[in-house]
Amino acid sequence: MDQRTAQLLEFPKVLAELARHARSEPGALACAALAPIADPDELARTASLCREYLRWTERTAFRSGAFPELDGLLAFLERPTAVLDLDALFALKNTLAQAKGSLDALHPLLEDESGAFPLLAELAATEWPVRVWSALGRCLAPDGALKDQSSPELMSVRAEIRRIHQKCTKKAKDFILGQNISHQLQDDFITISNDRYVLPLKTNFKGQLPGIIHDYSQTGETCYFEPLFLVDLNNELQDLKQEEREAERAVMAFLTSLVRDEYGAVAGAYGLLVHLDVLGAKGSFAAALNGHVILPEDGAPLHLRDARHPLLAAERGRAGQGGRAHAKAVPAAVPVDIELRPGQRAMILSGGNAGGKTVCLKTLGLVALLAATAIPAPVAEGSALPRFDDIFVILGDEQSLEDHVSTFTAQITRLARGWETVGPRTLVLLDEFGAGTDPTQGAALAQAVVDTLLERGAWLAAATHFPALKVFAMTDARVRAASVLFDPDSKRPLFRIGYDQVGASQALAVAREHGLPEEILRRAESLMLLDSTDTSALMERLNELAVERERATRALEAERAKLREKRLKLDERFEREKGALLEEVRNASQDVLHRLKREKITHKQALKELSAARERVRTQEAEERRATNAAQAVAPQALSRGDRVRYLPWDRNGVVEETDERKGAVKIDLSGVSMWVEAADLAPAGDVAAPRRAPSGATVTVAAPVPAGLALDLRGQRADVATAELEKFLDRALLDNFTSLEIIHGRGTGALRKEVHEFLRRFPAVASYALAPEDRGGDGVTLVELR
Repeated sequence: MDQRTAQLLEFPKVLAELARHARSEPGALACAALAPIADPDELARTASLCREYLRWTERTAFRSGAFPELDGLLAFLERPTAVLDLDALFALKNTLAQAKGSLDALHPLLEDESGAFPLLAELAATEWPVRVWSALGRCLAPDGALKDQSSPELMSVRAEIRRIHQKCTKKAKDFILGQNISHQLQDDFITISNDRYVLPLKTNFKGQLPGIIHDYSQTGETCYFEPLFLVDLNNELQDLKQEEREAERAVMAFLTSLVRDEYGAVAGAYGLLVHLDVLGAKGSFAAALNGHVILPEDGAPLHLRDARHPLLAAERGRAGQGGRAHAKAVPAAVPVDIELRPGQRAMILSGGNAGGKTVCLKTLGLVALLAATAIPAPVAEGSALPRFDDIFVILGDEQSLEDHVSTFTAQITRLARGWETVGPRTLVLLDEFGAGTDPTQGAALAQAVVDTLLERGAWLAAATHFPALKVFAMTDARVRAASVLFDPDSKRPLFRIGYDQVGASQALAVAREHGLPEEILRRAESLMLLDSTDTSALMERLNELAVERERATRALEAERAKLREKRLKLDERFEREKGALLEEVRNASQDVLHRLKREKITHKQALKELSAARERVRTQEAEERRATNAAQAVAPQALSRGDRVRYLPWDRNGVVEETDERKGAVKIDLSGVSMWVEAADLAPAGDVAAPRRAPSGATVTVAAPVPAGLALDLRGQRADVATAELEKFLDRALLDNFTSLEIIHGRGTGALRKEVHEFLRRFPAVASYALAPEDRGGDGVTLVELR
């Protein structure tokens, strides 16, 4: 993609909008520098990483913080003799602290056995500069100064400096008290001027004491006086200060050498922060625009659901952040569906001026660029795009006085320059191509260009006012005709698209809306009446029908979305209630069995209570099925003859024959049988999932799941394990109302058989037990009868 295409589609503005969501200056610069990714494998990886990040942050609410730019620091280190100063080292420490926090947040992904975030786990494995991080933490204080412990030399010289300070303070205090000169001083403490210890002496006493005056205050009332007894101490202090600077430089040189040794790890940690900030900006951008990541793929359809122009959507999002009044002043971006059917590779968009044709073309181009850059686009989930290697755009008025070209010649020149690069993976956007010359010749040229582009296999979206091109769109199977819609009454644009039709230009209505004098409009209308080819009435009727169809379609989509949401809520509610009921029944069942084992209730009473518990679960399941059917049901007025529906009570598909809206009934044909049924028992045939049933064995359980059949095989098990399994098996058999059971223990030494018989003898629900006949296993099987 050339730079001119990006400028025409305003892609740099979209990147600038993305950069606003970054937390750091390096992240913002990286966002602004993003470009379409040519390698399909790299694009798939980048898009998958973005999706992983969005899912992960929904779970963790992670967001990286601000950090300084280190590009200059890293470039500075390429000089062999360069030494980082304290400001640079402190900035590096803060940046590494941010990177450490991010790696700590990512670290659990390395131990995640589910493998749900493999690409983020790779980021978590970023090499860490261990020595640099340890040294910076040991040497730098929280305020960025070097700690005394940075080196033995620095610790020693700073200890001497503190000794000098204490000595100077004591001598000055003794001098003030001994000479009784407190009244001559502005303050009773020692201070520093020109890096030397001095006394703040009142100016009118400056000649009365021996010493050196270094400076005056701004008011001139105080002079900074160094008594002679402090001169030697101050000179010694200057020598120590020089030693301190040399020790500090040695520490900074050492730290710089560590950074240079671990340059790759330091740069990797910084790159990780920039990468995470870009991902965070994409996530924030997606949240602000309600966007989704689209991965372009070969063979995918061109289907954008609820697509919005990114800049218009972002402007609305900023207005919403500015308050309700500001939000009302900025209109919402109207979403449009941009869709081609199988076998179609072009859309020709017609209709009135100011109806949104150019915005629709730009929206398609920008969404394609965002998808190729792995940036979330403002489209609904389920949108898809084929893979484009190039986007070619002829948009707007391209005339240039400097280049001595008109609108028409500029269009032709640009098309000629890019013609050889057009192929099956090219998206071509043409906005009123052929305008600016004779309408007949311009229309013929535009149709020829479109036809040739289709022969080359290119993808195409074109906006036009040419009647010939509209006819071409309606008659060529490779092209889908579309029209921007206008309100039939007010003639104002709706900024929506109606498919499989063409639209009138609405030139007079738009001119009236924008203030053209009425006398001109009346004269234009009279001239149109003289022209026998005027089709405005037909176009207005087509527009009116398209608006009605579009509104009905959106109403049905909204109703379907409500039903889906209602069903999800019902599912969640019943899952909660079923879980609570099962827990209640489970506890009640355990209580019944415990009382039965302790012989506090009879076997008959226990069966009665367990049966009541099962009935409560069945009632819950029946209520859930009824609610699910109600959520799936369709209204009679939404059905028409020939529609395929599913009759929920029988779980079978049928065909609608008649509807009775007053009674809420529908006549359906079920495999040759016609019958009237309630509309509440019907659902769309394609949207119905299989009836939800409780999982097997979920009715009443008192222990871990065991086979609930008529036989239990204990062969090869130890006695203690076998008796535990036998107890579970008998409990489950009681719950499922089995009375005749087989226990397979094998012949062997007979030890396991004795343990089984002893357990059965003590189990209160066992009526009798005996060895099986030879044809059923002989003394290797015990037959059990329960009460």
